Amino acid sequence: MVLEAPNGPSRAPPPSFLIRLAMRVSRARWFTFLRRVFHYQNGSRSNLGSNPFNSSTWMMLELIALVVQISITTFTVAVSKGEQPVWSMRIWIVGYDIGCVLSLLLLYGRCRQLYVPQGDGLSLADLEQQRISEESRNSHLMNKCRTSLELFFAIWFVMGNVWVFDSRFGSFNRAPKLHVLCISLLAWNALCYSFPFLLFLLLCCCVPLVSSLLGYNMNMGSAERGASEDQIYGLPSWRYTEVNTKLALDNDVESNSTDDPECCICLAKYRAKEEVRQLPCSHIFHLKCVDQWLKIISCCPLCKQELER
Repeated sequence: MVLEAPNGPSRAPPPSFLIRLAMRVSRARWFTFLRRVFHYQNGSRSNLGSNPFNSSTWMMLELIALVVQISITTFTVAVSKGEQPVWSMRIWIVGYDIGCVLSLLLLYGRCRQLYVPQGDGLSLADLEQQRISEESRNSHLMNKCRTSLELFFAIWFVMGNVWVFDSRFGSFNRAPKLHVLCISLLAWNALCYSFPFLLFLLLCCCVPLVSSLLGYNMNMGSAERGASEDQIYGLPSWRYTEVNTKLALDNDVESNSTDDPECCICLAKYRAKEEVRQLPCSHIFHLKCVDQWLKIISCCPLCKQELER
C-alpha cells in the first residue's frame, strides 16, 4: 500500500511580467550605456572602444543640464534683488554660473574636436599625421581644462555647504529664493559626485540580486537575441589547415587570417586540426568560441552582420 504524501507548497515560478520587464531592461540602450560607463571607469580603457561620455546622446544631456542651470540661476538672481542673505550667496551663485558657462565652452570644444572634419585637400598620410597630432594636443588641453573645472566645482561645493547650512543665522527667512536655489544646486552636485557609487550599487548589487531572484541572467541578455542550435550547427565548419587559408585567399574571401591568423574572440592563433566555423559574412573563428558567442547574440563579432532567422 502506497501512501501519497500531500503536495507541499511548491515554489511558484516568477511572474512572466517580471521576466519580460527584466528582458526589456537588459536590452535597453540606457542599461547598455550604464554598463559601458561602469566598465570604462573601472577597466582597461584600451579594450573598451570609444569613450561613452563622448557619445552624442551624453553630450546632448550635458548641454541640456548646463543650459537649464544657467537659465535658472540667472533668472533667480534677477528676481531676488530685494533679498539680503547673511552670507554672500549671490557671489556663490554667480561663480557657479560662470563655471557652467566655462563647462559649456568646454563641451563645445569636445564636440568640435570629435565631429568637425578637418584637413580638406591634404593627402591621406598628411591628414592622418595631422589628425593624430591634433588629437593628442587637444586631448591634453581638454583634460587640463576639465581637471581645473572639476577642482573649481569641488571647492565651490564645499564653500556652498558652509554658507548655506550655517545654523547660526536665519538665512532662509532673509533670502528664501536664493537659499532654495543654493540647496537645489548643492543637491544636484551631490548627486553628480555620488554617480559612480550609485552606478556601482546598481550594477554590482541590485542587478545581480534581482536577476538571481527572477532566475534570469541580465548580463547575458535575452535568449531571444541568441541564435538557435539549428542555426549554429547549420553553419559550415572544418578543421583548420594551411590549405584552407590558401584556398580562402585564392577565392578572394574576406578573411583576417593572412600572416598570423588568430581568433578575434579568444585572441589565440589558429593551430592545425583545430575546429573552426565560418559565418555567412566569411569571417572565421574557433568553433567553441563562436558557438558560445552566437548563443548570446546572433551576429558576427567583427562586422556585426546578423544571422538569417
